[in-house]
Amino acid sequence: MSKQIEFFFDVGSPATYLAWTQLPALAARHDADLVYRPMLLGGVFQATGNQSPATIAAKGAYTRDDFQRFARRYGVTLNHNPYFPINTLQLMRGAEALRGTHQFEPYLNAIFTAMWIDEQDMNQPEVVGRVLAAAGLDPAALMEQLGDPEVKQRLKETTEEAVRRGVFGAPTMFVDGEMFFGQDRLQFVEEKLAACH
Repeated sequence: MSKQIEFFFDVGSPATYLAWTQLPALAARHDADLVYRPMLLGGVFQATGNQSPATIAAKGAYTRDDFQRFARRYGVTLNHNPYFPINTLQLMRGAEALRGTHQFEPYLNAIFTAMWIDEQDMNQPEVVGRVLAAAGLDPAALMEQLGDPEVKQRLKETTEEAVRRGVFGAPTMFVDGEMFFGQDRLQFVEEKLAACH
């Protein structure tokens, strides 16, 4: 069996965005598969009693500064979205609907860029529609898929699985059964992959 990184994520998390900018190259360095596992961070918070660092003023301010340190280290742009926090239910259903298709990566790229570089208000369906259309995706076709009971159920089940496996926030990665929480733990993810045979 090939090595893999399971990546439990929600696009509404700036830490998830930072991890996403690094994980494909990290996986490639170790000949590992990056397995995307869309989940609802709000559902995870509800189930675990956890909450965003942004809910505590001092912690939120520190975390924003810390994310900028990592953005500089990674050589990527991260802007504070003035509309944060964003309800990502529809966006994550979109990720689940497109997972496993050739549209998945363009979709994630468009959503992450709109949210964490272009500071778009992704709470607004018309804004999301424009972002998707600009990325060459069909917003109307995707809207139909968002209502698919199977898509809704898969996202719900992945969120429940994440909680069962000890996930309390995003991003969370699993390598060979070991859990790593946070984009600041990628070095440990890399060490674990290097140790896997």
